[in-house]
Amino acid sequence: MDNSNVALITKMVLEAIEQQKSSAENGYLVPVGVSARHIHLTQEHVEALFGEGYQLTKKKELMGGQYASNETVTIVGLKLRAIENVRILGPVRSKSQVEVSATDAIRLGVKAPIRESGNTAGSAAVAVVGPKGVIYLNEGCIIAKRHIHMAPKDAMAAGVHDGDIVSVKADNERGTVFNHVQIRVDDSFTLEMHIDTDEANASKIATGDTVRIIC
Repeated sequence: MDNSNVALITKMVLEAIEQQKSSAENGYLVPVGVSARHIHLTQEHVEALFGEGYQLTKKKELMGGQYASNETVTIVGLKLRAIENVRILGPVRSKSQVEVSATDAIRLGVKAPIRESGNTAGSAAVAVVGPKGVIYLNEGCIIAKRHIHMAPKDAMAAGVHDGDIVSVKADNERGTVFNHVQIRVDDSFTLEMHIDTDEANASKIATGDTVRIIC
């Protein structure tokens, strides 16, 4: 390797280090996606709700190979309190899961815990009604823990790792600081922090706004 190549590589490395220092000092900027209530279903449950052999149809592509489907269902909590038009996200999963806000949980009359997606053990029970049938989940209704999706390059630039817990700040008129934000890193992810509708409304944040990782 000649001296000119060595000098170029050294310059690039130093610039990357300075960029990471600047990000750490000023706070790494992250766009926000506000996540509305939705449901993930197994294929067995899709068929129970929509009919034998039924396949979800795609409405909108999401990150990580997921998509919003055209299909919706009604979720029913205690005392037959219901919320209609809950969007199904595909593709199908190995376990069904309902994600709601705290306000939704009150409306349904269920005690949904704050959990990372997929951690449904001992969570709230809920019924799901489709056009062709009904299923009852003994557990599976949660309030999703706020989190940031990142590709590995974003995590490196921000100086964080998969599973880290950070705080972020919204520099708007509310000036809200969110603690206990989990970092989730995967090659398929696009940089975005996910909060639910309650958190968004309280902090006056909309999809497309940005926040900064502060620690």
